[in-house]
Amino acid sequence: MTTSNTIEPRPFNRSTVDVPPAPQPRLVHIGLGAFHRAHQLWYTQHSEDDAAHPQWGYASFSGRSADLANALQSQDGLYTLVERGPDSDEYEVINGIVEAHPAENVSRLWELLAAPSTAVLTITVTEAAYNLGEGLAFDAAQSAVAADLETLNASFADGVFGLSEAGVPATMAGKVVVGLAERRRQNAGGLAVVSCDNLSANDVAAHNAIQGLAAAVDPELGAWVEENVSFVATSIDRITPRTEDSVLADVARETGYTDQVPVVTEPFRSWVLQGEFPAGRPDWEKAGAEFVADIEPFERRKLWLLNGSHSLMAYAGQLRGHATVAEAIGDPVCRAWVEEFWDEAAQHLTTPGLDIPDYRDALLDRFSNPRIAHNLAQIAMDGSTKLQMRAVPVLKAEREAGRPGTAAARAIAAWLAYLDGRTEVSDARSELVLEASQKPADERVRALIAVLDAELAQQEDVVDQINGLVNELR
Repeated sequence: MTTSNTIEPRPFNRSTVDVPPAPQPRLVHIGLGAFHRAHQLWYTQHSEDDAAHPQWGYASFSGRSADLANALQSQDGLYTLVERGPDSDEYEVINGIVEAHPAENVSRLWELLAAPSTAVLTITVTEAAYNLGEGLAFDAAQSAVAADLETLNASFADGVFGLSEAGVPATMAGKVVVGLAERRRQNAGGLAVVSCDNLSANDVAAHNAIQGLAAAVDPELGAWVEENVSFVATSIDRITPRTEDSVLADVARETGYTDQVPVVTEPFRSWVLQGEFPAGRPDWEKAGAEFVADIEPFERRKLWLLNGSHSLMAYAGQLRGHATVAEAIGDPVCRAWVEEFWDEAAQHLTTPGLDIPDYRDALLDRFSNPRIAHNLAQIAMDGSTKLQMRAVPVLKAEREAGRPGTAAARAIAAWLAYLDGRTEVSDARSELVLEASQKPADERVRALIAVLDAELAQQEDVVDQINGLVNELR
């Protein structure tokens, strides 16, 4: 679709672009953003048996801002996916969004969740939006959950929520519960809920947030969700940085169309799933998705090797003056720290089929791609939650094996050093993090370790080890 530079870019919609007719919306997504458009929609488009007559359309709802949904509406849901390799770009029009809605359009969300034709709900709302307690347990005392319970209880009668758009629940789980109650009332059958958020046991997180809230409102509704709604575990992987303004000009030049909301992503992609789909699903395996009986080893591989090294570079790399992953992995010191962390993690990734050496080689290629500007500051957000999943388990496993776990401890120490002197931090638990970080010097290290793991904070040798590494990093 390359055009001459002299051609004025044309509007971008279904009347100006040669795309198949829009399919029926049989998939619903909450958390419309770049990753959803680079991942679930790419897999869905590439899973169709007959690309000219697609069967699976997405109705996607934004998480916060309505701007993206409005822009996509003006383009009939179309957007350009730019696969940015080390040397060149590939441009593809993705046409699977048949409805794009702002989060406020809850009436349409509830209508779709109740429709018998809807088979799957996918979710990308970040870890914090599940509003769970320790161990991913449902926690009615969480402020957002408590507020939703009050709203839902006030309007629930005879199995139906009498909600108006002026008084709707605020959380993802609260909105889904209303839709599932209506699905139950209409006897529309079950469906699958597929969390694609980057956290361990994301199926458990989705189940506990949604089923837990449903049961708290009405035990019979909770029992129906338990019986009819499946919660599918996933491990998702595709680096999708923020789209720079320059990409819009690139897309216009190369395609001839004016796309307001293109997405830039790397060529690599991976999707591993475990679970049942009671109402059917796209044939995602035709696009390369893997369906497995036990997802935990695959999730650990990604969380520790990809995400763990990302967190290490996010803090250590910025301390060494780097802004992107490509810059950090190009620093021999940072790369050595990453390789050491991988060596430790690999000691505990022994399940057949994980192909750890090849996975590590692929990560080095991906990290080194200079044309993917994956900003370390973006990765550094929500460090207290991320390190709990990415570095703490490796450190504990190494110490249980009788080894010091120095590389995993360094990832934690880099976070502590990064927090030095900060009065603001982008973290879902920012108040707790800042309170610990601002303690006197002789208490600070232990207090911050306790934010991540209370057990580690009581081990003097761990505290001394991390304190020494903090001093080295400074």
